[in-house]
Amino acid sequence: MRVHAAADGGLARVRLPGGRLTAAQLGALRSAAAALGDPVLELTSRGNVQVRALREGAPQRLAALLHEAGLLPSETHERVRNIVASPLSGLDGAGPDVRALVREFDAALCATPELAGLPGRFLVTIDDGRGDVTGLGGDVGLHGGRLLLAQAPTPLRGGAGLLVRAALAFLAERAGQGSAAWRLAELDGGPARVAARLGTETGPRLAGAPRPTPVGLTRQVDGAAAIVVVAPLGLLTPDQAEALGGVAEEMIVTPWRTVVLPHVPMDEADLAVERLAAAGLVADPASPWAGVTACAGRPGCAKALADVRADARAAVVADAAPQALPVHWVGCERRCGAPRGRHVEMLATGSGYRRVES
Repeated sequence: MRVHAAADGGLARVRLPGGRLTAAQLGALRSAAAALGDPVLELTSRGNVQVRALREGAPQRLAALLHEAGLLPSETHERVRNIVASPLSGLDGAGPDVRALVREFDAALCATPELAGLPGRFLVTIDDGRGDVTGLGGDVGLHGGRLLLAQAPTPLRGGAGLLVRAALAFLAERAGQGSAAWRLAELDGGPARVAARLGTETGPRLAGAPRPTPVGLTRQVDGAAAIVVVAPLGLLTPDQAEALGGVAEEMIVTPWRTVVLPHVPMDEADLAVERLAAAGLVADPASPWAGVTACAGRPGCAKALADVRADARAAVVADAAPQALPVHWVGCERRCGAPRGRHVEMLATGSGYRRVES
């Protein structure tokens, strides 16, 4: 595992391809975080989980625990397993089920030695056609089965093998340009040149922002309920993690720092929501917590100019009305974790906050 140095200790990112996580795996993460660092887990804007404030010697123990839980299948490819997929795919019937495709591509990615050389920021999006994750700006992706290169569509259609070919073409073009670019769009003529290596061409880049998974209850095609809850500020306390595992055997962490709990019997859904709310999780789409996010801020980040999480909490408590646009609180000009699409930014300046609508 690659552990990043932060002001409060080591920071480890646990990749969850497609956001998939079992209750047992969440339990393992919960126990590991409590034993080795900060017991509060962080949900990220790519549908992953972070464990922070790791003490000296903890990363090795964490890696062993993740191996045991099935969360670290490849040491060589771990940092490049950045795969987001439509969270409700296969549940609500709105598009083809891409869950098996996510698993197939993750396995193919880890089985291709050359792809260990992908940059850690390289992102793969697998959108079932509803248009929810395509707007996240993946480097390569599928939208209803059609290959996208930095959101530019191609005529090519396929599955895991096509995504592997596209990622290899990116690496070849990157090497050909002598570039250290992290993202496909940063290459000179990136989408068109990578498309040419695949024997095809690109059309105009698909416009549009990502579409967050709606908070609350969604009826599945089988009549069960999928409950989507907000973890306020993307932070999951031990009690909240336990509550999630008590409601569903599997879950999906979304790029909007929410969690989908599928396959809940409809006649048990209201009671489940009450249990989740008692732990501080939010299933009400009208809640002021919906759409509010923040970077780590002080004391976890040495570059931050404020304790943005504490300030964001105070602001939500003071003004309980839901906001028209997502609101993201950041501690410095790096704007870590900022959502894609239109949102309000609350930027710490050292003497308060500057409100910016973008």
